[in-house]
Amino acid sequence: MFSSILTGGLYGMEAYLLQAEVDISHGLPTFCMVGSLSNEVREAKERIQVALKNAGFDLPPNKITVNLSPAHIRKDGTGYDVPIAIGILQSLGYFEESACENIMFIGELGLNGEIKPVNGILPIVRIAAEKHIKCCIVPMDNALEGSVIPGVQVKGVENIVQLVQFLQEESHQKEKILPSFQCSLTQIRKKHRENGMADFSEVRGQEIAKRAAEIAAAGFHNLLMSGPPGGGKSMIAQRIPGILPELTDQECLEVSSIYSVAGLLDAEHPLITQRPFQSPHHTISNAALVGGGIRIHPGAISLSHRGVLFLDELTEFPRNILECLRQPLEDHKVSIARANGNFQYPANFMLVCAMNPCKCGYYPDKNRCTCSEKDMIQYWNRLSGPLIDRIDMYVETARVDLTKLQGTSKEESTDTIRKRVEKARKIQEKRFLKKNYTFNAEMKAADIDEFCLLGKRERMLMEMAYTKLKLSARTYHRILKVARTIADLDASDEIKEKHISEALAYRLTERGDKEHG
Repeated sequence: MFSSILTGGLYGMEAYLLQAEVDISHGLPTFCMVGSLSNEVREAKERIQVALKNAGFDLPPNKITVNLSPAHIRKDGTGYDVPIAIGILQSLGYFEESACENIMFIGELGLNGEIKPVNGILPIVRIAAEKHIKCCIVPMDNALEGSVIPGVQVKGVENIVQLVQFLQEESHQKEKILPSFQCSLTQIRKKHRENGMADFSEVRGQEIAKRAAEIAAAGFHNLLMSGPPGGGKSMIAQRIPGILPELTDQECLEVSSIYSVAGLLDAEHPLITQRPFQSPHHTISNAALVGGGIRIHPGAISLSHRGVLFLDELTEFPRNILECLRQPLEDHKVSIARANGNFQYPANFMLVCAMNPCKCGYYPDKNRCTCSEKDMIQYWNRLSGPLIDRIDMYVETARVDLTKLQGTSKEESTDTIRKRVEKARKIQEKRFLKKNYTFNAEMKAADIDEFCLLGKRERMLMEMAYTKLKLSARTYHRILKVARTIADLDASDEIKEKHISEALAYRLTERGDKEHG
């Protein structure tokens, strides 16, 4: 009595299909599982035996052998419970072999026969659709998540008894037992849009910082804000995702797949439709930020993919944690090497940081600041030169005037700013149509001469800045990219002197560049 049931698994972010092969033969009553399995997969035999017993299915005292093929790939997670159970029941003759043809099964079994949700449904259903699988049967709580993938029927099931009834029924009755879920990105977007977001109109004053945030959002540039506590740095950072353009359908599925693998999607939030915003505390571990751990999982860097990673109190983060940002900021991906394989997670995010100007937080107010020059140097030395070199823009926030706080004039709303950002983004999309990137911040050094052409006066200004400010080559290119974004916001084909001057005002070249005002 042999059966083979189609299921799916994950290897990092990569989904793949596999077969749950079940053989029931005469011999000593044993339940053996093979196929490069983790502990949680091996524990499936206990869950399956008890779940089938409590659901009313009798298992004979025979030898049961289960192989998850291909055997060379490491299997993790609890999603193999259902396909193994279905394989056992098929081998025992509870339904015909043809009932499982071209159907993928996945889910975790509770001891009472309930089918519980698992991680990674979205990328697994996606690979099933690419392989032309007709139907995917998933836990009910995962059904809405998987149903957004076109080209495949997705059915949600609540328990093993209901699933067996579905497989035993005639074809024309199956839809009544397990109806197919249908959902579109448009429906989910509409539902999430009603929740609303924090608005820029709530931020009083700080016009320079808000202007810097707009430029950063338009070109997807990294931004560092420095200023005394309570000035609005965190408020501005939290509102930046709202002025970024909406996620495209492709980006929505891309980001949602990461959250699906991380187990952060549920029936209430089956997809991520808004730009991610991650704000980890400075006590975060290396694995939680970058990814990894005992069981490999995406970190905060990958969870902020296509969105914003906000590091508040930047200088409070351990230096070894901050250094982990350097490679993802350049490569837009996280590579994790372990003994059992190499894993990659996408990490194309906008880095936004906030910090106090000094240890006490009140520089340059000499009446309140108690920091010596030595304290200032030690404070800024917490940030390495290579990390600072990857910050595109730096802006200082000042204490907000009382007249601004008490004023009744309306500040610019998020919608107003986003419209300007979207216009600049459309210019960039057209510019980089034949490239494999879409933002000015991602512009390759080889393409800067083509897209950042300078006139005679502009070239002289950049030469003077490079010499007097002792810019590195990376900083020189970053200033040009920021200037290109400012020109895009002005709808200017050419980068002019005023664009370069503003870009230079946002520079942060060395640790000591801002120490002394």
